[in-house]
Amino acid sequence: MARRVGCAKSNRTDHESAKMATDKGVIQGYTGVAAVDAKHQIIVDAQAHGTGSEQELLLPVVATLATLRTSATMLTADAGYHSEANLAALAALDVPALIADPDMRKRDERFADREDHTSAPNPLHDKSGATKKALPLFAPSDFTYDADARTAECPAGKSARIFRGAKRDCAPCALRALRAQYGQRFATVEPVFATVRYNKRLDRFTPRGRTKVHGQWLLFCLGHHIEKLTHAGYAA
Repeated sequence: MARRVGCAKSNRTDHESAKMATDKGVIQGYTGVAAVDAKHQIIVDAQAHGTGSEQELLLPVVATLATLRTSATMLTADAGYHSEANLAALAALDVPALIADPDMRKRDERFADREDHTSAPNPLHDKSGATKKALPLFAPSDFTYDADARTAECPAGKSARIFRGAKRDCAPCALRALRAQYGQRFATVEPVFATVRYNKRLDRFTPRGRTKVHGQWLLFCLGHHIEKLTHAGYAA
């Protein structure tokens, strides 16, 4: 799942509200949503909606993907799609999913410098001097400390007097695998949106009315697929 691609002023000829709440206030616009296959970065579903609430858009996409999902399918989505109602609906449908809650980054010390990145004048600014960051690890706040027993318990339930995770415990840990799966979300869907927005220059929708906006969004997604096929040698 992915977040909005861009917005444009629009009228309401299709009788659908197109008011969207953004970090710049409420604007008239539409949201482009895409579900992307992790293996090949193929867009398996694309929709455009006249709402700024991403929470409302999760279940329509999940319903569309019903014929494509298997028992091995894992759905990942960013925090914009998190809600108790969505989680309950996914559980009822027996759809495995990893969706971050809205406060995840506020709690995680690894995102303490996120404001430095959001304040940059351009997301494509020079990063030549950036140092390579270490792989994400559990922070001290993720452990439960028992002061009486003087033991610490990791999120997977392993306890030790002075906690130093053993390789035999941490390597096969299910929580470690889940964190890795959620981490793949960014590498799966964000490059697709970057390609459509920056390489194909869809930085805003140009038609008016949801039906036309939806059509434009599908055309750009189709262009993404054609480019994928070309690079794979199908045009030879």
